[in-house]
Amino acid sequence: MTMSFNQRVIEEFRANAGKVGGPFEGGDLLLLTTTGAKSGESHTVPLAYVRDGGRLMVVGSNLGAPSHPDWYHNLLARPVVRVELGAEQFEAIAVPAEGARRERLFARIVRVLPGYGDYQAGTERTLPVVVLERPEPGPEAPREVTNLADKLMEVHTWLRTQLRHVATEADAYFTARAAHEGPGDAPAPGLGLQLRQHCLAFCQALEFHHTAEDHHMFPGLAQYHPALGDALERLREEHETVARIQGGLVALLDTLSTADPFDFRTQLDAMTKELTAHLIYEEEKLLPVLKAVPFPPTGP
Repeated sequence: MTMSFNQRVIEEFRANAGKVGGPFEGGDLLLLTTTGAKSGESHTVPLAYVRDGGRLMVVGSNLGAPSHPDWYHNLLARPVVRVELGAEQFEAIAVPAEGARRERLFARIVRVLPGYGDYQAGTERTLPVVVLERPEPGPEAPREVTNLADKLMEVHTWLRTQLRHVATEADAYFTARAAHEGPGDAPAPGLGLQLRQHCLAFCQALEFHHTAEDHHMFPGLAQYHPALGDALERLREEHETVARIQGGLVALLDTLSTADPFDFRTQLDAMTKELTAHLIYEEEKLLPVLKAVPFPPTGP
């Protein structure tokens, strides 16, 4: 089978720490891996990027075609993506810019890469500008992960940080929306997708974490530490409570422009209360045992 153009670029990129020849030679290039919105499979594409301060921006140009590229639809469904930049790899949250911010960022991109202006001129759709936000580790995150307790704290720190971020963005979004309600032609605030992407990323990561605990970590702990049985049962029950709240939040994300701010904040406050208590209890009961388990695993 003949290797596709993109696959040749990807292999050359990975073999040469991000350096490639051909039409991308000398340009700023990254690899973006998204998860299929329907298939759940990983898909990697090479994309030109432009920096905005410490953030990276990519454009869903699709060479000026009338429809958005598949990778854009994927990141709307699953906002956590993997970025390869040179020899570095990291996870990021993909956030499409909206409104005036999108216009400002696209103008900056066109100054660096004028071809995107030509693509925009050749299509009626608005080319998406996607900011790849790399979450910063919280101050309580372990500096080095050497055991399963460290790994658990790393995940818990990420969840706590993202939950605080979502709360801050929810306040900003609904405040801005309220300011634009009523008569007049004021544009809608441009924080909807930003709030949606961060909240969806948080909810999906939380679901993945709790599912992994229920199916893998908890059964192993129950086998080797039977004294933890009652604690593990409580944690499973708390997972179910958190999942119900999470489902309510996700349902509201598809109607942000019309969602009742009180309903969203009520769900978010409930999530904060339940998850905070859950994480504290889990750390109290499990960290002493998990410190004895190397991570990554050293044995077969």
